[in-house]
Parts: sequence; C-alpha cells; structure tokens
Amino acid sequence: MKGSSILEEFQTDGFVVLEDFLSEDEILKLRHAGEALATDMPDSVTIGQFSTVDNLPQNKDLYFLESGDKIRYFLETGAVGENGKLTVEKGRALNKVGHALHWLHPDFKEITFSNKIKDVCRAIGLEEPAIAQSMYIYKNPGVGSEVCAHQDATFLYTEPMKLVGFWFALDDATMQNGCLKFAPGSHCGGVHRRYVRKNDPNSDELVGYDSPALTYPQSNFRSVPVKRGSCVLIHGLVVHQSDPNRSSNPRHAYTFHVIERKNCVYSEENWLQPSEELPFPLLYNN
Repeated sequence: MKGSSILEEFQTDGFVVLEDFLSEDEILKLRHAGEALATDMPDSVTIGQFSTVDNLPQNKDLYFLESGDKIRYFLETGAVGENGKLTVEKGRALNKVGHALHWLHPDFKEITFSNKIKDVCRAIGLEEPAIAQSMYIYKNPGVGSEVCAHQDATFLYTEPMKLVGFWFALDDATMQNGCLKFAPGSHCGGVHRRYVRKNDPNSDELVGYDSPALTYPQSNFRSVPVKRGSCVLIHGLVVHQSDPNRSSNPRHAYTFHVIERKNCVYSEENWLQPSEELPFPLLYNN
C-alpha cells in the first residue's frame, strides 16, 4: 500500500489494515518472547489485575500507575480467586504485559524502532513521533476477556490529538477468538472521556474516568478479522472494541502507541507519564 493511500484510508475510516507487515521470522520472535514472559512470570504478580470496564482494579494500584518505564504483568480479573490464588494455570492467566517492552526488551525494541515502522509514521504525516507505551496482549482461549468500546485518546490524550496505535496480530484474529471491531469514521467526533490521575485526598483511587461510559450502538461496528503478521493502524479517536475469546485458539498481539511531539502537548493528567529513567523515546532518533 502506498503512503498516500494509507493516509487517505486512515483519515477516512480511522484505521488501516496492513497485511503481511511482519515476516514469519518476526512473528515467531515476538510470539516466543511473549510466551517466555508468561513462563517467567513471578508468583507475586497476583497483585496486578487489569480490566477495561468501569471500577477498574488498577485504579488503586501503584503497580499499574508506575509501570510506564517497566515490564509488568497484569492478570485477567477472572483468573484470580477470592483467596488471591490463580484459578487457571499461570500461562493462561495473563491479560497483558506492559508498558515498556518497546525499550526494555530487545525483541520488541527491534520491531518497534524498525525502518518499516518509521516509513509508516512518515506516510501518515508524523514529524517527531515518540513511543509512549507498549503491551503484549494474550487474549488466551476461554479466559481472554472482552475489551469494551473505547478510544485510545481516553488514556493517552494529546493537544492537538495526534495519537496512533500499532497493533500486530501474532495469531490469526477471527470472529471467534476476539478480532478487533471498529466504528468507521468515529474518529471525527472528538474525545468522549478521559482516564486521568486523581489529586483528591479523599479518594482511594489514584486514577479514574472523568465521566461515565458512553453506550455505542453495536450496529456501528465492523468486525476486522486479520491474518497473523498483519499490522492494524488505529487512530487515537476511533472507537473500537473486541469480544472475549470464546474459542480454543489463542489471539496474541503486540501493540504500541505513538504520539507526536512537534507542536503537540502530551497531557500531564494522563495516567501514564514519562519518567526520568525513560522519557518517551523519539522514533526517528533510534
């Protein structure tokens, strides 16, 4: 796909599918890295749980809030019992690992800062792109949970809004195992709500939403199944979601988010902030 057509489709629909973006060797390298992370997961990580619905477990969790410059593990909420013990085997319990894989893990860093990623960013007009966060998403069979309809800008807000997600399918993403669903054109309506740090001494929450969730008609969404190796570009304002993985097949993915730094301000209210140890690295400089 030529740069001009990528930009046109991105501006029209709010997302673009780039098929065969990763080579088979790259797919296997990332897949093996994700599996190794799961195998090496410390027993103590039952403190970190993650969900996309309201009343999020991570709202009160420094383990989550301080994960921007680290590699940390987050479990499916349904994988931990009332006694704090896992209800499924360790390898299936993970929701994701994040949020600095792009910098701290060599296999993910190699892909994130590759020339073909830089070429795509240039094609969609980014002048000083920086990597804000990255995640390996497991969506394991039977326990991989729903991702509610949302905008990425809710979590990583910039003014003006210049945020792009890169999402890589490491397995075939199908209707049965929870492929992405988009509301085409929904990126034209502005940001609907924010997920921000709280400075309320009377609240036990460290972060939270600034307004209730919106209800989006399901008729607005289009399922986007893709083959392993595909890259999906996601506009920061496009509304998207995915169903639970009800199949017997995995749906692993690697994803990271790029923000523009030229004439663009990253909000100090966002839950995730750069640190002295890891300022958001500029893509073209690495």
